[in-house]
Amino acid sequence: MKENKACGLHCTKISNISVKYGKEQVLKNVNIHIHCGELTVIIGKNGAGKSTLLKAILGEVEHTGTITFMDIKSKLTKKIKIGYVPQSINVEKNMPTTVYDMFASCISKVPVYLKKDNKAYNEIKAHLKIFGVDHLINKGIGDLSGGELQRVLLAIATKPAPNLLILDEPVSGIDKNGIKDFYKIVNKLKTQYDMSIILVSHDLELVKKYADKVILLDKEVIKEGTPNEVFRKFRV
Repeated sequence: MKENKACGLHCTKISNISVKYGKEQVLKNVNIHIHCGELTVIIGKNGAGKSTLLKAILGEVEHTGTITFMDIKSKLTKKIKIGYVPQSINVEKNMPTTVYDMFASCISKVPVYLKKDNKAYNEIKAHLKIFGVDHLINKGIGDLSGGELQRVLLAIATKPAPNLLILDEPVSGIDKNGIKDFYKIVNKLKTQYDMSIILVSHDLELVKKYADKVILLDKEVIKEGTPNEVFRKFRV
């Protein structure tokens, strides 16, 4: 992932996304445009459809509407590449799988138990360094703290670099210092690596500090704009 300044030359378009579970309308004609170098945070009450929207973008639930990636410079629509960090993953304490094992299994076509690839090892370590966790490469996944694990998952989600990075309440259960560190890394991805990011969060103070755009969702887009615009009108 080469370091570049944000260019503003590509856009992810989420157009008219609707989801029904039986007769229940869960999402209705959701439209969001996300440019590179932009952090869009989705907020809303429980049951507003936030998780369903992420699942629709990831192709995990049936939906109507389209999700496209537009390269504005070449004026071409391309297949979108998505990186995803879930709210949590189930990891057993003292799990023997190392950070290298998990990372390598995600990017290599060769089963990691067959041999250790030195080239891949060095490449993974260099990428982990961007997130400040290269020293954890040989550590067991089950021995990581919540903040360390989320930074490792963020590193995996950005290798190779995606057009769109989706973060589903990624700091749930992490201490205050870990949360600040995580948001600093997200800000770095946005500004230095030209990445489009969607983040679901309930922490409105951090949203105010880091978001470029806020989407207030309640089955449909109720309001969108800067944090000040959305929070001032709806007092959230």
